Amino acid sequence: MPLRIEDYAMIGDCYSAALIGRSGSIDWLCWPRFDSPACFAALLGTSENGRWLIAPVSASPNVSRRYLADTLILETEFQTETGTATVVDFMPATDGEADLVRIVFGRSGEVKFHTELVIRFGYGAIVPWVNRAEEGILRAVAGPERMVLHTPVVLYGEDLRTVGEFTVSAGQSVPFVLSYGPSFESAAPPIDPFKALETTAQFWHEWCSRCPDVGPWTDAVKRSLITLKALTYAPTGGIVAAVTTSLPERLVGPRNWDYRFCWLRDATFTLMAFMHLGYCDEAQTWRDWLIRAIAGSPHQVQIMYGVGGEHWLPELVIPWLAGYENSSPVRIGNAAAQQLQIDVFGEVADAIFQAFKMGMKPSKHHYATRSAIFEHLTAAWREPDEGIWEVRGQPQHFVHSKVMAWVAFDRAANDEEADADSRQRWREIANEIHAEICQRGFDSELNSFVQAYGSKRLDASLLRMSPVGFLPPDDPRMLGTIRAIEKKLLIQGEFVLRYESEYGIDGLPAGEGAFFACSFWLIDNYVLQGRYDEARGLFERLLSRCNDVGLLAEEFDPLTGRMLGNFPQAYCHVGIINCALNLSRQKGPAAERAQLSEYDSARH
Repeated sequence: MPLRIEDYAMIGDCYSAALIGRSGSIDWLCWPRFDSPACFAALLGTSENGRWLIAPVSASPNVSRRYLADTLILETEFQTETGTATVVDFMPATDGEADLVRIVFGRSGEVKFHTELVIRFGYGAIVPWVNRAEEGILRAVAGPERMVLHTPVVLYGEDLRTVGEFTVSAGQSVPFVLSYGPSFESAAPPIDPFKALETTAQFWHEWCSRCPDVGPWTDAVKRSLITLKALTYAPTGGIVAAVTTSLPERLVGPRNWDYRFCWLRDATFTLMAFMHLGYCDEAQTWRDWLIRAIAGSPHQVQIMYGVGGEHWLPELVIPWLAGYENSSPVRIGNAAAQQLQIDVFGEVADAIFQAFKMGMKPSKHHYATRSAIFEHLTAAWREPDEGIWEVRGQPQHFVHSKVMAWVAFDRAANDEEADADSRQRWREIANEIHAEICQRGFDSELNSFVQAYGSKRLDASLLRMSPVGFLPPDDPRMLGTIRAIEKKLLIQGEFVLRYESEYGIDGLPAGEGAFFACSFWLIDNYVLQGRYDEARGLFERLLSRCNDVGLLAEEFDPLTGRMLGNFPQAYCHVGIINCALNLSRQKGPAAERAQLSEYDSARH
């Protein structure tokens, strides 16, 4: 049985990442990329599907853990009746090699440890052939894949597992280095684990030192920045939504999706988070990935891509994995990649425009990309789509999708680099979209905008209307929408549900957790409305929901007090950064986006 989602911490090297539980077990690792087949998949099955445990032999030790300051190096301290020891886990982030280092340090007395290595390639299905190459070196091979373990600990095979015991006393250290590579190539020479610890700490310290002061939330912002960096695939700059697949949005339910891909929807918020904190290289790398990913016909623009920009992300079910706490099915790939979600065009246009306004030079293909997208969107915005929540039911005219189509044309009309005729035409289309949304997307009986044309449902995506500049935050229609969302979607004064529904809108059972991102959107609106005390209070409560090492999953279940959904979630950590900036600066990202469009009361 896996631990609670919040009991995991992440280590990574900007190529892949591993999840380590408080128990000392690595229960999830995909090598060599985020979206590669897992070689440790116990998170979605059992220990028989692969894991690596290093933990005291004694039962129920006291466990505490933390990241070394401003790094992604995890320290897990075990206190037992006989002594105290710390397991330090990290993945070197400097050379692109696939290595994972675990070092056990004795702190006081002595502690007896047990280790159990269960390698299962192919998402927990393939048992490798394991042999001892020489003293202190173990090799595991299956088909094209190979792992090599270097350690002074004497290990032996038992029931298709590799196990061993060792004792560490105060001042002693015991290293383990696990490396991955192709079985048909010569193995790389082993790394020095202690030197790698120093260089990895230096890498993260130097990278994190560029983060400016963000008031009382600086530490939370730094942790979120490090998390975003760790979710970045270094060769391309693509940022995955999470490092996991199929962690459920509802326990023992079918809402289990693969998040190891890059969503265009995350573009603007992520870019602004990096730019506002001075990480311009990361912002430009992300922008460049975005432009490459959508290159080609605008009819083929997808909502998500692989970390390298791959288009083909077929969705399959892994039948031999039972799922996290028996929440099946376990999916790899994501069929939503083929959906029509009109809002992503607005996100792309806004991201490019924001980058330009903040001083980033246009890319080589900027103008060609813009022209092709707007030519396509001129007709596409009128179509129903699957919307921000990627429904797998009937397409609808979602209000949020229309708003983001307006954003695309509004930003283009404000682009001073465009010719006057194009700007005028784009402004006319933006005005047409705006008028239609106000006419068909607002319900006078509810005194609120609604989820889709003709619907009576509320939707948290409506919280994005003022932050993108669609209407002023003090517009009566926006004030009414916020009040309605607070009444119908806000739980315990803290958690915002995605939408109002007894049965769900996507053909799947209702009953999921609350999306952290939606609560961050509510904070943005409070800031824009001048409700600063409420904004700060809600932000502090949300920060308290981070786990003990500062990470957030996609959702939270207020009834059970547990995290749900894939972990850690990039969009949530972007929300932490932007909310902290909105609260600590006179003009944060929300205000900048909201003020991009000139409000015209006659037109609105």
